[in-house]
Amino acid sequence: MKKELLFSALFFFILFFYACSHEKEQQVTHLSELEKSQFAVVTGTISDQLVWSKFPGAECAYYNSPLEACIAVQQGIEVAAAYDEPILRNITAQNQGLRILPEMITEDDYGMAVRKSDIHLKWAADSLLDAMKKDGRYDEMKSRWFPLEGKPAKMPAMEWEAPNGVLHFGTNAVTEPFSFVDDNQQIVGFDIEFVSLLAQSLGMELKIQNMEFGSLIASLLSQKTDIIGACMTITKERAQSVLFTKPYYTGGMAVVVKDYPMRK
Repeated sequence: MKKELLFSALFFFILFFYACSHEKEQQVTHLSELEKSQFAVVTGTISDQLVWSKFPGAECAYYNSPLEACIAVQQGIEVAAAYDEPILRNITAQNQGLRILPEMITEDDYGMAVRKSDIHLKWAADSLLDAMKKDGRYDEMKSRWFPLEGKPAKMPAMEWEAPNGVLHFGTNAVTEPFSFVDDNQQIVGFDIEFVSLLAQSLGMELKIQNMEFGSLIASLLSQKTDIIGACMTITKERAQSVLFTKPYYTGGMAVVVKDYPMRK
């Protein structure tokens, strides 16, 4: 009986010691601690390439959306998730137990893309962005979709005449607050409002096509869409096949880790 009690006490001590040690290993406070860790990244994005550019020895596990990647970190399945900073901030603001590290892997510009032959469409988008920044509409729209706390505001109602055909916009509606499905099952967001204003300025009807992020450029090149956007990082590699608009947001590749409660 004494031996059984001694064995049970020893077993629970080992289990407690392991749990404490395991928790301590997961307490990440600096980006450098993740040099050889496994990152949760989103399939079809360049997140894995950016992680490897910083940490060649790291590994990547692939998820369908940034939210799924962050939930995997929250549940302790993954140590860290890497994705665009504004989207991670939006996720952490609405999900407890997650924290963004202060250092970023990269600093990047986001833009929309058109076919290289559609210079007029790029010019229209760039001109609209310049006008909005000048008259204050850009700052107003930014504050609506990127609040410091809480959820983004509702999409404003917009109506216009469309005598000049249809503008097909391709997006990946899992990139809140840029492009996402709201409580009314409508695709909304910063990108959606901007491209709506673009269609309005051109006198065109807007049709939104929701698809996987990895299919966006292919849809553009095959002429299934006319313009694409979903928090898309402007890169030299992508610019070889598409024509980017001016950057409409500057962010970067940030990292989310599990946020452990402070012990009393």
